[in-house]
Amino acid sequence: MSRATLSKQPHEVASMFDETAGRYDLMNDVMTFGQMRLWRRAVTSAVAAGPGETILDIAAGTGMSSLPFVEAGARVVPADFSLGMLRVGKERRAALPFTAADATRLPFADDSFHVVTMSYGLRNVVDTDAALAEFLRVTRPGGRLVVGESSQPTNRAFRTLYTTYLMGALPTVARTLSSNPDSYVYLAESMRAWPDQRTLATRIQRAGWSQVQWRNLTGGIAAVHRAVKPV
Repeated sequence: MSRATLSKQPHEVASMFDETAGRYDLMNDVMTFGQMRLWRRAVTSAVAAGPGETILDIAAGTGMSSLPFVEAGARVVPADFSLGMLRVGKERRAALPFTAADATRLPFADDSFHVVTMSYGLRNVVDTDAALAEFLRVTRPGGRLVVGESSQPTNRAFRTLYTTYLMGALPTVARTLSSNPDSYVYLAESMRAWPDQRTLATRIQRAGWSQVQWRNLTGGIAAVHRAVKPV
């Protein structure tokens, strides 16, 4: 079984997600006590997809996050660098144009999309700044970036409780439900090590995005960052 480390070597992370693909959506629901569905809805709301828009849904996994954009009349490209996730997605949602893509080297032309969105996958990218720059490159001037990601609880006591759950209870529960429980040790470590909301906003701005803002979810366990590509 594969277990990635915080060095986030692409082949290790991809292999880990390949092995967890079949039950990944279910495990997300269980591990977050159903909060993941609410967090995904928050991303969908922030994207505000419109008919005729083109949307890149990077780290789309099995394509669950892409469905609301299709329902809104947008043209969606679900992309992921885990071939295992893409295979499961194609089996479940054959109509979606799944595409293999590395967030740091996107196989798309400049100014291709009205929106680039990434739901809870940015912390798994080996070079966050390179990915943010790539997102900017493929977004049309005036287009939007929406990133949903784990974040840092704003209340100190709650943050301590949350960290205890991440490093203790979460891997324990994963051992009873997942075929690759060690992968959830990595996921817990990556969430604990991820920067806070303001730090991520600063990195987004440094990549060239403007109008950067964020919204906390569930006390800051997750956050949705939004930005606009300058015209």
